[in-house]
Amino acid sequence: MNIVLIGIVLIVVVTILLYNSLIAKKNQVENIFAGVDAVLKKRYDLIPNIVASVERYMEHEKSTLETITSLRSSAMKPGISDDQKIALDAKLSAALGSISVAIENYPDLKANENVMHLQRSLNEIEEQISAARRAYNQSVTDLNNAIEMFPTNFIASWMHLERRAVFEITENERRSVDVNALFKR
Repeated sequence: MNIVLIGIVLIVVVTILLYNSLIAKKNQVENIFAGVDAVLKKRYDLIPNIVASVERYMEHEKSTLETITSLRSSAMKPGISDDQKIALDAKLSAALGSISVAIENYPDLKANENVMHLQRSLNEIEEQISAARRAYNQSVTDLNNAIEMFPTNFIASWMHLERRAVFEITENERRSVDVNALFKR
């Protein structure tokens, strides 16, 4: 009888420990994503200043500026899912990268101190976003591993926990940089 009671207590304790471990991992993902959200908000707040500063110079890139403004508006809508935020971030990163490249083609714009300050600010924010993405991806990987690995997979299934998406780079960012093209400008 004592052995059965000890076995039941042991199973309950292990279940509680596994459950709490999953809750801690889930909460860590949510906490880190909130940090990513805060840095993305800084980027979204900076975008109108960048667009306003460069739009009079960059008539040829008007569609890019409109795309950036549209993506920012979509990202600022309340109630969008984490997956939607991740997808919008990838699109916005690509669009902002093309603005940075386009600025190089406008000597007047490159000489404008306000634009250069905004570009430095954007670069700092992009570095913060990169660090936040790495932390988020590590946290998501830990959670996804716990969701899929034995024995926590049983408890995760019971808790209806599902795999989370990680931040991934866009196809454009995967391509090698053509250094020759950069020097021919």
